[in-house]
Amino acid sequence: MTDSKPSKSARKREHLALQKLGEQLIALTDSELAALSIDERLLRAVQAARSIKSHGALRRQKQLIGKLMKSVDVEPIRLGLRLLQADEIENKKVFAAAERWRDQLFKDRASAFKAFSEATGNSDDQLRELLDDLNVVLDERKEKSIRRQIFRRIHEILVKIAK
Repeated sequence: MTDSKPSKSARKREHLALQKLGEQLIALTDSELAALSIDERLLRAVQAARSIKSHGALRRQKQLIGKLMKSVDVEPIRLGLRLLQADEIENKKVFAAAERWRDQLFKDRASAFKAFSEATGNSDDQLRELLDDLNVVLDERKEKSIRRQIFRRIHEILVKIAK
């Protein structure tokens, strides 16, 4: 006679997986949580876990979240988390590309600006003006400020392209 009931080890693995999924929910922002549209009791438990500082109390709260997760359909939550992670990966790629373009533009302004314009299909006058300002600036603080503005502008352009 075979028992269709999962073993105790299998149940524990399942509970730990749900608890780990709950830990990912704790790390999300309020807007990201709202986008997932999770159960109200689970949402309150996740929000409460954020404010807990005691290690033992937090561990118990995570166990409670794992228990609550048993009563909800976790597939929409998993899908939502995968989509959020994909967005985060894309944002990191755009940021890294902005850093590479910034370094190239600082190293060789004229040819790098031309390459950037061709790659993005955008001959940005604001970026060109910032690069020109960088050539004539004498104050070190002003130079740092312009360099930050250049990076922000590059990042804005790349974000528009990525969407």
